[in-house]
Amino acid sequence: MSRAVDLPTFPFVASAEPEDDAMGGRLLATAPITRARLASGVEVWVALGHDVVRSVLTDTRFSRTASLDPAAPRVAPGLDIPDVLVTMDGAEHARVRKLLTKAFTPRMIEQLRPSIEATVEDLLDEVERHGPPIDLVEHFTMPLPVRTICQLLGVPYEDQERFRDLSDRTRSSTAYSLEEVLTATFQLQQYMRDLVAAKREHPADDLTSELATAADERGTLTEDQLVKNLLLVLIAGFDTTLNQLSNSVVALLRRPAQFEQLRQEPGLVPGAVEELLRFLMLSPTGMLIRIATDDLDLGGERIRAGEGVLALANVANRDPAVFDDPEELDLTRVGASRHLSFGAGPHFCFGAQLARQELQSAITGLLRRFPTLRAAGPLEDIPWKEGLLLRGPKSVLVEW
Repeated sequence: MSRAVDLPTFPFVASAEPEDDAMGGRLLATAPITRARLASGVEVWVALGHDVVRSVLTDTRFSRTASLDPAAPRVAPGLDIPDVLVTMDGAEHARVRKLLTKAFTPRMIEQLRPSIEATVEDLLDEVERHGPPIDLVEHFTMPLPVRTICQLLGVPYEDQERFRDLSDRTRSSTAYSLEEVLTATFQLQQYMRDLVAAKREHPADDLTSELATAADERGTLTEDQLVKNLLLVLIAGFDTTLNQLSNSVVALLRRPAQFEQLRQEPGLVPGAVEELLRFLMLSPTGMLIRIATDDLDLGGERIRAGEGVLALANVANRDPAVFDDPEELDLTRVGASRHLSFGAGPHFCFGAQLARQELQSAITGLLRRFPTLRAAGPLEDIPWKEGLLLRGPKSVLVEW
């Protein structure tokens, strides 16, 4: 890749707020794919247009396993770990994914619905007992996905503060040093090893026990694959939903008319969740980097084998070639589900249906129980997380 002095620096987003990505939109208006320079000085390709992003995510000539090469470009420290589903390709990826997705089939998620709805009601009862003002992150948008994923994996809920803090460190872009990221990763892996050992001694009806049995009796997973992939499910299972739900609440608080529309027409909630997934820019760094394994053409550019390509679903989700008035949040939008927030292709997020169920149940319950919900202070004063791979508020004070 030839050098250039005027390449944009990646990530393009400077703001911590999930509604802001002006530079990505400006670049997309010029071309569906561009070059950029990482903080390390390494150049990469960045896919922006909807069709180009989808191509990167679905074309097997873009490899995640190749990102493990020490010479491969890095967006953030500690992201590329062997034996994890997100760094596998081909048959090995399909084999491990099949094992992990047993608890995430549509049938299993539908069976979880009553439990999720009961958790929503319990948390909203606690919110009501506490009374306003209250931090909705601490008391609602965080504990809902944490309790849900803990139930699925058989993780003791009382351990949640421990793994939440360590999780933030492993999902750092600039907030923590490489040493801090690696230390947190080691500690989380050790936590999961201890949990697996406990489940071997006392099996239960949870995914950890089931996968430990599969590893021991059928040899389908190595110990490293078992531990690291359970950890992946734990972290991804609460962190993304926590931030998406928190961001969705803020977006609705900023738009009282749309909040009221959903309250009056709760049947709109499933479509509204898809539109919020499209509109809110959760990760400024996009999908995990992929390495081209062959020379190929993409978006009018020639990609050479060995070059890194980043797929920005955030920008693709506001591609005017696919979505009318893409910069507007329209809760009645037709076709919002064409967003790429859960990815596409072999690495499509297998927890997507669980996340959708949690988001729908949470928003429906919140609207019904607190129809006069509003921010307890200026919305511009909401503190946002910085230096992490996912954007979201640290706290959201509300009243009613």
